[in-house]
Amino acid sequence: MQKTPIILAKPPGERPQAKAGPGPAPPPPAPPHVLMKARGEEGRGGGVASAGEGPAQAPPREREGGPRPTQPVYQLHGRGLPPPGAMDPVAGQSRLAAPEKMKTSIKLVDEQMNWCDSALEYLLEQTDVLVVGALGLQGTGKSTLLSLLAANQPDEDPRSFVFRPQGPELRERGGSQTGGIDFFITQERVVFLDTQPLLSPALLDHLINNDRKLPPEYGLPHTYIEMQSLQIAAFLFTVCHVVLLVQDWFTDLGLYRFLQTAEMVKPSTPSPGHEPSAGAEEPSEYYPHLGETHSATHSATHSAAPLFPLLGAFRGHGSFAALVARLRGRVLAAARAQLSHSLLTERSWFHYAARIWDGVKKSSALAEYGRLLG
Repeated sequence: MQKTPIILAKPPGERPQAKAGPGPAPPPPAPPHVLMKARGEEGRGGGVASAGEGPAQAPPREREGGPRPTQPVYQLHGRGLPPPGAMDPVAGQSRLAAPEKMKTSIKLVDEQMNWCDSALEYLLEQTDVLVVGALGLQGTGKSTLLSLLAANQPDEDPRSFVFRPQGPELRERGGSQTGGIDFFITQERVVFLDTQPLLSPALLDHLINNDRKLPPEYGLPHTYIEMQSLQIAAFLFTVCHVVLLVQDWFTDLGLYRFLQTAEMVKPSTPSPGHEPSAGAEEPSEYYPHLGETHSATHSATHSAAPLFPLLGAFRGHGSFAALVARLRGRVLAAARAQLSHSLLTERSWFHYAARIWDGVKKSSALAEYGRLLG
């Protein structure tokens, strides 16, 4: 049965009539335009009525003996979730809410070199993340520098910094503030990792005076402290996009040799399947951006005139806040290379870092180097 097309036009009785009076007669009304065709009319020849075929007949409001046509209803909800009517609105809002903003740092690796899982609740399933770590000797200002890069301002009280710096009393005693690895993530999704001092004499003194038992594979306390420092440095070289080397002097050749050793024994990028397959290609090596910062140097330290007369003298720098802002801009603009064979989200980076830390502690290259140290 052929369906009648729908034509939008007013009946002749409801059309406005021209008012009587002088003046030209109004033009005749334009013929109606067809805006919609009934279903099934597409592709049929001669199925659309023209304006000259006579008055349009109104379509029947209800089919006789048939069901009334209805509009389809769609319900969209996630896979594995209850229907919209059964979902708790409070639970739905909690699933969409962002993680709580961090106010202070937490432990990623504790003082006993054990992995901590408390940082996982602050991470998201998104891939736009930058990981920045800091290495340095004792008292060089690693915690202060990372706090200024993360969230704090130079004029704030150091006790309110996200990474607690070394206090005056602790500095006078020659103690160390940070133990293990501390974690902090900003709202801009930048992860900062603060580490305990490399080759720290305070940690060595604490180990000797408190009669702490050494692991059976280490015979001397200073060997254990050096191996801890190598493990932390090798870990940061594997899981960070940017590693800042913080020094309070112009250069330290011994520290550079130590970093070369850490780079030599750092683990390679694990395969996607976590198990090396036979005949597979050699695993690719990943290297982060290594930046060097000097926290307590003077203008005389940078004077190049005695060694390089053509370079000229050091002309000074801007304010401390301006230097911190420039450093922050360079760190945040660093290229974010892919850490592993697959693209990592914040949460998958956490699990990847846990696997790397476990591999560092069980590394055969580090164990062999520790035996050589005695």
